[in-house]
Amino acid sequence: MIKKYLSKKRISIGIGILVIILALGGFVGLLRAKKSTTPQVQKIVQTVFTQEVRNHSIPILISASGNLIAKNKVDLYSEVEGVLNRTRPEFKPGQYYKKGQTLLHINSTEYNASLLAEKSNLYNQITSMLPDLRMDFPEAYPKWEEYLKNFDVKKPVNPLPEPSMEMERFFVSGRGVYTRFYSVKNMEVHLNKFDIRAPYDGVLTEALVTQGTLVRSGQKLGEFIDPTVFEMEIAVNAAFSKYLRLGEEVHLNDLQRNETWKGKVIRVNGKIDQGTQTVQAYIQVKGGDLKEGMYLEASVQVKEVEDAFEVSRSLLEGNSRLYVVRDSVLDYQEVEPVYFKKGTVVVKGLPNGIQVLTQPVPGGFVGMPVKISKELES
Repeated sequence: MIKKYLSKKRISIGIGILVIILALGGFVGLLRAKKSTTPQVQKIVQTVFTQEVRNHSIPILISASGNLIAKNKVDLYSEVEGVLNRTRPEFKPGQYYKKGQTLLHINSTEYNASLLAEKSNLYNQITSMLPDLRMDFPEAYPKWEEYLKNFDVKKPVNPLPEPSMEMERFFVSGRGVYTRFYSVKNMEVHLNKFDIRAPYDGVLTEALVTQGTLVRSGQKLGEFIDPTVFEMEIAVNAAFSKYLRLGEEVHLNDLQRNETWKGKVIRVNGKIDQGTQTVQAYIQVKGGDLKEGMYLEASVQVKEVEDAFEVSRSLLEGNSRLYVVRDSVLDYQEVEPVYFKKGTVVVKGLPNGIQVLTQPVPGGFVGMPVKISKELES
């Protein structure tokens, strides 16, 4: 019995030890399995695009836009009254004229008749003066007689003979000859205003009257321009106005940038606009294909910034810092913005040879590990 009991006890102890061994083996297996299934965190390095800084001289260009205005422009007004006669060529917009060619002719028949009557009065006045002049100033009589022989009421009156002495001048003046003479000359000048002539070669851009229109004194008749020379007014920041020089070359182009022209600065206003803190500059440009009213863009070089670099405005952080790559990590570089353009900014303070970002890095921060792309690295 005792042997049988001891045998059973040994079997139970053996089974217990076996269970413990199996349990320990299972636990170790579970630990190994858990360790092998735990994912390892991989370190991610962001790829960035950079360019090597090479500081150089950068021209500062001021860009502005505006409309062309003819430098030589005349608003046509009437100084007399009358009916507008027909002219050749017709007074129509787009019509070209040579210098001195008649633009408009206002009917002057009635006024011309009044002028002839006034000339006749002058002739008669001098004629009635001659008998007394012959008696009082016989030496002056021949020149006045000769003046009457050459007098033609259909032609402009000639200047009166110069008096030989003061008494002769008083005598002629007392007869009212000088008053009548200057009245005639005034009417002759006024008669010329019935014809309006082209002051230079040009084109009619506006016509407000037609044949048969009753024109009144002071009425606007049209507009006449020289289509070869134009001006454009631009606003320049007051800080750069001191760099503008008369005769400075200006590049102009249309909005589509299909055509370009060269102009020059001809005037710079001496007054600063208080509201905009700008100065008005005027550019002259010539070209047969230019038209008044055209909208052009102008680029004027005002100065050059030495030892500077140009980057995209989107890369500027806090208006004074740029991201650079040092030892494969991002870092800040303090810079001095010199001039802001439409999409870029000219800065100073970047060391030569340093790698500066060319594209923003989402979520970038100082110390961030990065890898420079070999494709855009310069």
